[in-house]
Amino acid sequence: MQRRARIHAALGDPARLAIVDALMLGDASPGEVAHQLDLPTNLVAHHVKVLAEAGLLARTRSEGDRRRTYLRLNPDTLAALAPAQLRADGRVVFVCTHNSARSQLAAALWRDRTGGPVASAGTHPAARVHPRAVKVAHRHGLTLDPTATAHVQHVVRGDDLVIAVCDNAYEDLTGNVQPRLHWSVPDPVRVDTDAAFEAAYTDLAARVDRLAPTLTTGADHG
Repeated sequence: MQRRARIHAALGDPARLAIVDALMLGDASPGEVAHQLDLPTNLVAHHVKVLAEAGLLARTRSEGDRRRTYLRLNPDTLAALAPAQLRADGRVVFVCTHNSARSQLAAALWRDRTGGPVASAGTHPAARVHPRAVKVAHRHGLTLDPTATAHVQHVVRGDDLVIAVCDNAYEDLTGNVQPRLHWSVPDPVRVDTDAAFEAAYTDLAARVDRLAPTLTTGADHG
């Protein structure tokens, strides 16, 4: 955590962040960086020193003109900005109140993005998946089974990573079914428009894409 704080502090200056952006795709000399960003060379030297001390970049001597120095980003340091890995020994199970929209979409997204084991459930499941949820899933190339709703007690196992994708489900889950994560996604059924379901899909897709790279499973450690 201390290391990440130092890295974030080093990136807190707009000029230093611009230097990192300039080096993201290729190496450059301090003079080239100064020219590209229209900054004085002495100011670039100061910012490079701060970034180097934080471990964000390194200086290398040119194999051609030995007097020239190049700056290169340290990808390992940039990777340290990512949150810690989250362990899941079983499936990922998305839970909402009725298991008719948000949890269904989240499970379909997870299956599509990762191919990993996933399920969905509801604390008070409806008889069917909401037609607008089926529609928005189809629009994005996903498939939902309209009849596949289920109660958490019939789905969740002890080694599952449970993610509550609505406030009511998060607050209702007690006893042996405890959510490990809570995503406060607004209920599109209350509004009941295509736009509301599209907004829920977009919210869930962004959250799935953020979580997936940080999750390790029992298979990863086996």
